[in-house]
Amino acid sequence: MTGADALRLHADDTVVVALRDIAANERVIWRGAGGEGATTARDAVPLGHKLSLATLPAGAEVRKYGAAIGRSTLAIAAGEHVHVHNIASIRARRAS
Repeated sequence: MTGADALRLHADDTVVVALRDIAANERVIWRGAGGEGATTARDAVPLGHKLSLATLPAGAEVRKYGAAIGRSTLAIAAGEHVHVHNIASIRARRAS
């Protein structure tokens, strides 16, 4: 993955995974499933964390591995850091 800053795991994913620490306002080159592209990071994104490829409204599915891993709890702009502060997991939830 030479030259890539982030990895897209599945062509249907709405996020990419940072392959290194990414600074706010930095141009991010991503590669992987579905080809390659670029976006600008709106926030700092630590190694291993997610970066949104698309603008997602509140309540939208966040997709990684080709599957929904959570829902946005507020609107997420393209290039924004995606983590527990703006998504709620829908995986491995216990019944109440």
